[in-house]
Amino acid sequence: MSNVNQVTPQGNLTYDQTGSYNYTDPTTQQNFDIPKFTVTQSLTPIGQQTLDQSNQAKLNLASLGNMSSAQLQQLLGSGINLSNLPGAGDPSQLAGTQNAPTSYLLNWDPNYQQQGTFGDAGALTRDYDTSQGTQQRANVENALFQRVQPQNDRDLANLESRLSDQGIKYGSPAFQAAMDNYNRGINDQRLGITAQGGQEQKLQDDLAAQRAGFQNSAQQQAYQQVLGRGNFANTAQTNAFQQAASRAQLWNAAAAQRQSQAETLFNARQTARAQALSEQYSLRNQPINEITALLSQSQVSNPTATNVAQNKIPTTDIAGLINNNFSQSLDAYKQQSTNYNQIVGGLFSAIGSIGGATKSDVRSKENIHKVGSVFAAEPQQLAEPESKAEDRGETAELPIYTYSYKDDPASVRHLGPMAQDVEKIDPRAVLHDEHGVKYLDNRRMGGLLRAA
Repeated sequence: MSNVNQVTPQGNLTYDQTGSYNYTDPTTQQNFDIPKFTVTQSLTPIGQQTLDQSNQAKLNLASLGNMSSAQLQQLLGSGINLSNLPGAGDPSQLAGTQNAPTSYLLNWDPNYQQQGTFGDAGALTRDYDTSQGTQQRANVENALFQRVQPQNDRDLANLESRLSDQGIKYGSPAFQAAMDNYNRGINDQRLGITAQGGQEQKLQDDLAAQRAGFQNSAQQQAYQQVLGRGNFANTAQTNAFQQAASRAQLWNAAAAQRQSQAETLFNARQTARAQALSEQYSLRNQPINEITALLSQSQVSNPTATNVAQNKIPTTDIAGLINNNFSQSLDAYKQQSTNYNQIVGGLFSAIGSIGGATKSDVRSKENIHKVGSVFAAEPQQLAEPESKAEDRGETAELPIYTYSYKDDPASVRHLGPMAQDVEKIDPRAVLHDEHGVKYLDNRRMGGLLRAA
């Protein structure tokens, strides 16, 4: 159905039916007679003349290429002459440059070492001798005692003589009082001598401390002198090291410059060599390229036709129908499962009361509305083994209602079965109180629902 004849400025495209074949749809068993077409493409008169001239030109170029190709035998038979080409760079010349120094020990004196210690300027005087002060104090005190002792002895004799002349007897209170006065004077005298000795001792100790301080000052000065000489030596060594480093860096810069000059010369020779080789290759390849160009013939463009929309014969979409049916069945199953889960959830919430039994007598309920049903075991299945009941697949429907209890002031809505309906399926699942009100045995209800 898309075989449309086309007429363009360059030519025509014609479809002619040249036969047909029969096709039978395997699904619908419907027969189709499908036609066969032959496409004929024709050029305009000018286009045909152009094609003829182009073909003639191709023939001429092919003939010219054939004649030129005979000359390639002589060209390819001889190799490329490289005798007159410039020589390539010599890599060994790159290794002729002087190696750069890897250390700074140029013109270095190995005996000139870094000063790590400054020598010994002498030990510090941490204490000083006080024995001389103590001895000098004793000498001063002894000299003073020896000086006053004769006078003390004369004063004691005079005191005793005077007391005797006054009739004061030895050991009497008056005698004892006079002697006490004398002894106090002696004690005062001794304290004065002791104080004088302490002053002498302090003087001697101060002199010893001054001598120790002078010694430490001299030791500190000597240490500073040694330290100054060491720092001066290290500074001189650092300057010498920096000078050696500068010389090495200058040497390295010169070596790098020489290396760069050698590499520049090497690259220039390599470039000249590569250019000469490229020229030789061009001279050799040019004839081959010309012959190839002669043999690569261009073609006259065919008429350009417009693409026509393809129309297909419709068939029955069996796969689509099957998939749609499956999707619809799956959606129905999901909705049924949702409804069942909601009903069973409400059922178990209704019968899950404390004490193992739930009041479910229809006489105790009001506002009763049926909302659905769940599967339960048939009465005859309850006495049979579970496996046998499952093999038989016999089930019954248990109606489910919404309701409220008559004695509930709030009229709360509940969801569940009626005891009278459960009793028809499994009488053992229904209990009675002393007033005849019917209750559901929650344990039997679980088994009843599992049988479904």
